[in-house]
Amino acid sequence: MTNELLWIGSLLISLLTVILAYRLFGKTGLYIWTAAAVILANIQVLKIIEVFGLETALGNVVYASIFLATDILNENHSKKDAQKAVWIGFFVLIAATILMQITIYFIPSESDFINEHITAIFSLMPRIALASLIAYLVSQNHDVWFYAKMKKKHENKRLWLRNNISTITSQLLDNTIFTSIAFVGVFSWITLFQIFITSLIMKVIVAACDTPFLYLAKKIKESGKLIAI
Repeated sequence: MTNELLWIGSLLISLLTVILAYRLFGKTGLYIWTAAAVILANIQVLKIIEVFGLETALGNVVYASIFLATDILNENHSKKDAQKAVWIGFFVLIAATILMQITIYFIPSESDFINEHITAIFSLMPRIALASLIAYLVSQNHDVWFYAKMKKKHENKRLWLRNNISTITSQLLDNTIFTSIAFVGVFSWITLFQIFITSLIMKVIVAACDTPFLYLAKKIKESGKLIAI
């Protein structure tokens, strides 16, 4: 199976999972997904792949789905609810980073065979986490603020416009901050540039693709089909 098909599959699964979480658990489902996606994205980003002929880090799709979650909260509920999701993700990432740093310092048993793999993944996490935390706070807070501002300006009209503009501008901020902190000195400048451009392109594609899902979430809320187990 090619990387392109896997990438498209990952995109559909991520966005559908956001909608399913919302349908089943309401706002709580989106809070849960935000927390899970932050952790998943920060592990996936350590893997560099080639997709559509360009090099990029994994994690773009899962991370970008967080913007869909906060936009749904902003659109269907309130700016305060969207902001709550941002802080939940921030808290979870800090907690996970601290706990996994403690984990890699445990002395493994002689029968252990996984320690070196865990260490390889999570020994890089402090720098990745720092980059992610700063990029996450700046971009997500910008997205929540800008989305709410555009919603008020357009009097709840032009949903597609505020979704795409707020997300794309926020993704540009996120990509610039994260790539600069996480990968400068790790990869060559050519690879770094490719990662930056490809990641940005992927995130813009995801932003465009998540628009129908935002409309679907709005329809679910308006039709009273939230199960909220």
